[in-house]
Amino acid sequence: MATAVPTAALPTPGRAGPAPPRAPLRADPSYLPQLHAALIKSGELTGSAKSFHSLLEAAAASPTLLPYAVSLFRLGPRPPLSTPCYNVLMRAFLHAGHPEDALHLFIEMLHAASACPADQHTAACALKSCSRMCALDVGRGVQAYAVKRGLVADRFVLSSLIHMYASCGDVAAARLVFDAAEESGVVMWNAIVAAYLKNGDWMEVVEMFKGMLEVGVAFDEVTLVSVVTACGRIGDAKLGKWVAGHVDEEGLARNPKLVTALMDMYAKCGEIGKARRLFDGMQSRDVVAWSAMISGYTQADQCREALGLFSEMQLARVEPNDVTMVSVLSACAVLGALETGKWVHSYVRRKRLSLTTILGTALVDFYAKCGCIDDAVEAFESMPVKNSWTWTALIKGMATNGRGREALELFSSMREAGIEPTDVTFIGVLMACSHSCLVEEGRRHFDSMARDYGIKPRVEHYGCMVDLLGRAGLVDEAYQFIRTMPIEPNAVIWRALLSSCAVHRNVGIGEEALKQIISLNPSHSGDYVLLSNIYASAGQWKDAAMVRKEMKDRGIEKTPGCSLIELDGVVFEFFAEDSDHPELREIYQKVEEMIGRIKVAGYVPNTADVRLEVEEREKEVSVSHHSEKLAIAFGLMKLDPGATIRLSKNLRVCADCHSATKLISKVYDREIVVRDRNIFHHFKDGTCSCNDYW
Repeated sequence: MATAVPTAALPTPGRAGPAPPRAPLRADPSYLPQLHAALIKSGELTGSAKSFHSLLEAAAASPTLLPYAVSLFRLGPRPPLSTPCYNVLMRAFLHAGHPEDALHLFIEMLHAASACPADQHTAACALKSCSRMCALDVGRGVQAYAVKRGLVADRFVLSSLIHMYASCGDVAAARLVFDAAEESGVVMWNAIVAAYLKNGDWMEVVEMFKGMLEVGVAFDEVTLVSVVTACGRIGDAKLGKWVAGHVDEEGLARNPKLVTALMDMYAKCGEIGKARRLFDGMQSRDVVAWSAMISGYTQADQCREALGLFSEMQLARVEPNDVTMVSVLSACAVLGALETGKWVHSYVRRKRLSLTTILGTALVDFYAKCGCIDDAVEAFESMPVKNSWTWTALIKGMATNGRGREALELFSSMREAGIEPTDVTFIGVLMACSHSCLVEEGRRHFDSMARDYGIKPRVEHYGCMVDLLGRAGLVDEAYQFIRTMPIEPNAVIWRALLSSCAVHRNVGIGEEALKQIISLNPSHSGDYVLLSNIYASAGQWKDAAMVRKEMKDRGIEKTPGCSLIELDGVVFEFFAEDSDHPELREIYQKVEEMIGRIKVAGYVPNTADVRLEVEEREKEVSVSHHSEKLAIAFGLMKLDPGATIRLSKNLRVCADCHSATKLISKVYDREIVVRDRNIFHHFKDGTCSCNDYW
């Protein structure tokens, strides 16, 4: 809405005499032309620069009236144009999202310098236009003009100059401007703090704030928003809580931007409960607040809560934006919530939201993590602009969906497109080699990282190589590779080796791997279970029992198997031997029917890993009640015939469930997609995309 603007007195039509009291001009399309006509008729428009300026300002106050304002400015009749008139229209162009037009007006003023010399407001507006356009060279030209005209002493010109350099990525130049200023009040400090914030220099934001406190510069709510945001990024909960205390003491909790920043800070510092209490206490919540809370849940790995809050957002009739959608897609990717994610994608299309690289990459990642690699490729190809993260998301998606060679071909295409790979890209490349048993290709790509791209391998890359060698049965070579690593191996690397020992029944190296793991991370139950299984597979039952006893003595409980399946937008959770579901009897009856039918097709239960002192029949019942079998049975009950069953598992799929699911896909003529903690398994017609190599 336009603010009320005083105008010159209008003569009473039909008689001379003193003018009536001045009335405010309102930015109303039907009102302004009438007023404009009255001013022309009275001669006031050409005779009073103040009246013209007021009319122009009223017309320029709203983007919908901007063409009318331009006509007033260009076509007349009007008095000679003045600097304030140029400033009004420059600001209007800037607010309407046309910074290039604002700069054209500035250049026009330079050519008419004697009639309309630029002032500090002109220079500040020109610099803001350069910021919007990231026009660094033009901004430097404006700076030179401002210096020549003596305008740089103005604090708003200086703050705009700092902002211009920050927007163009030259934060060092912004700091030079700040340091050279004779006086620096809160406006200047806020500008340099915002400059560091914009460029992701979170620690510098915190240090600048501490500098403000040291020199006694009064900060305001704008400062605090920047500082709290930085605290969230670096996990500085101590300073963030200090700011929260100040907000409470000074009664600043009515500022929604500040409360939203505090909420985001708490979420990023792991205090999601405090973030939610702030959110619930807000009198009104805009899309930014909703998005921050949804993002907080997603980052805290509370993805079901994130989707639940998104549903509340829809009921509150708050329109989500691209930031909201990125967080929702991330939550859907973690949960395997395909239907909800597809709804998000359709919403993006329906509302014609801009497919930014961040949103597009989130879509690619979501489809890949739901096992829909063809949809991921389609989303990838629909993006107008792709960066290295987009290519990497699809490479990793192909790697985990059993398309290792295609992932390597995509990597070659990435290089042909002139996109430089990152260290994360190479994690995807090495994963592709590992899951497809491409040992020589993996060695070649690992060696090329430092040689061809100057990327120093991190511990994650060494872990991929250990996994690659171990999966291929080269357990001794994998062990020697760890011993010769230039960096200290962590528990994840030793765990990859231990997993390989379990697959290839290497007792000696398995014992050494667990010993190293216990020294680094002694409370991970899966490691003990793996070694126990290694002993059992080698017939060393006493050793297997001893490992289980050690787990019990240390108070380490086995992580229960958990599988998630989404039906009609609702995510259902199943645990092994589940006893907490309203349709439990029907589910177990379906499991019994399912096991009976696949036995006819040749299924033989694999009870080798069941360490129970019970009869074989009870062992078979135990493996038939694994969480993925319960989830698959539930899917068969609820989904239409022929519909794909999709689920995600928190642990590695066991050998028995893998062989059973292959047969279920054949007997029931279903495609079943299972995401375990390592890869996707696409079961169809009695086969799996992993080729039994997982």
